[in-house]
This record gives sequence, structure tokens and C-alpha cells, in this order.
Amino acid sequence: MPLLNNPAGESHSCNGHCMHHTQRNNDGNEPVISLDGVSLRRGGKIILEDVDLTVRRGDFFAITGPNGGGKTTLLRLILKLISPTSGTVRYYDSSKTVDRLPIGYLPQKNMIDSRFPITVKEVIQSGLIAIKGLSDTQRAEKVTDAISAVGLDDRSGFTLDRLSGGQLQRTLLARAIISCPQILVLDEPLSYLDKQFEHRVYDIISELAPSTTIILVSHEMSRIASMANRHIIVDHRIEECTADHHYFALDCPHNR
Repeated sequence: MPLLNNPAGESHSCNGHCMHHTQRNNDGNEPVISLDGVSLRRGGKIILEDVDLTVRRGDFFAITGPNGGGKTTLLRLILKLISPTSGTVRYYDSSKTVDRLPIGYLPQKNMIDSRFPITVKEVIQSGLIAIKGLSDTQRAEKVTDAISAVGLDDRSGFTLDRLSGGQLQRTLLARAIISCPQILVLDEPLSYLDKQFEHRVYDIISELAPSTTIILVSHEMSRIASMANRHIIVDHRIEECTADHHYFALDCPHNR
């Protein structure tokens, strides 16, 4: 999805689709993730090509692009859930390469088998598996707090197959944030949510943003983009918008 930057001094109306970046200068911050020359092909088809991207500590990425353009694939490459056909994905801690990073991940709902016999509480609790040094009491408190944060106190004992789409999404969000990860990767976090809880998600993300590196894919960018300091458009390649504000060409009457 190409961008249409508004030329200086040109009158332009975009029906609320103008995206204004948060002015957050992280140029001096250390890199935490880098993708260098990354490409992915399946069956001879190009999914992503020639991706060069550096994520710095404290960045907030807003990622958009057309369906099928490779947004979720980009996240899965960043998470090292899949390997690129070519190129490298590296993690850094204090400028040294490492194999793993503390990352919270909210996948899309269709990647979850809701028939698996596990409760809301157990799913959320699984977000603490890699966290060492917590007592049983501390773990229980964190789980209780996370359940309350997403408004599922009365559903904590329900198995996933008894949840609505929005309740499952809230469960997965709680699992992603329960460990207070240094890096948070969110794939369409607003999907299936009603408007009331959308606002709660915005509040949660706003609370986390000052101390968390966030990489977020969403089609609902009007408020999220105002929190982000970097905006990436993915359509088999990536393009980063560096303007103070920008417009989606497909939504913008100036481009019709």
C-alpha cells in the first residue's frame, strides 16, 4: 500500500485517515532486533523480499498493509517462528547477539486451536512459564491481575471453546502482557473486540509504551498511529514512512 505524503502548503482532506507520529527519538537507543536482507519464498512465490529493518529499544512500530502483503509473516520472522529463505534475523542484548529475548506475543485468533481443553486461567498463566524467581503467591497475583485487566474475572475457569471471539482475544492479550515483557508483538489486537474493550486495549498499550518496545499490526490505525514513532507499510516489501504525518492512498480522496 503506497503512501501519499501531503506536499507542503497543499490543502488536503482525508476524512480522518491522517496519521500523525509520536515524536520519539530512539536513534541513540541500542538495537534489539535486526533483519538484514531477509526474504521468504514458498513454492516459488515471493512472500517477503529484501527486508532490512532495525528495531531499537523503546520503538513503537505500527505496521499496516494490504491483506496478503506479508504482515503476519514479517512478525513470525521477527519472532523466529519461521526461518527466512535468505538473510538473517538477529537479537541483541546490551549490543551483544543473543539467541532469545523476553517477548510477549499476541497471535491472530485463527492460529489458536480453541478446541484444546485448557482454561482461560491456564492460558494466561502460561505466559509466565519462562519467568524464573517468582513464588507461587507472586505467580497467582500476576494471573489474577492479568485476568482483571482484561475483564475476564467471571470467565477464568471457562475452556476456550466456551469463549466468544472477543473473550478469546482478551485471553491471548493477557497472556502476552502478564510477564511485562521488554518487547511486545501484537498481531491485530483489536480483532473481535467490541468498542468498549477497544478503548481498554488502547489504555493498556498506552500504559506499556513508555517502558516496552512494541511491534503492532492493525487495520485500525487512527489512534494507534498517534502512539507509534515508526510506521511500516508491508506489501511483499517494506516501506517506512518518515514524514511527520501521512495518508493511506487507498482511503485518501486526494489519490482518486
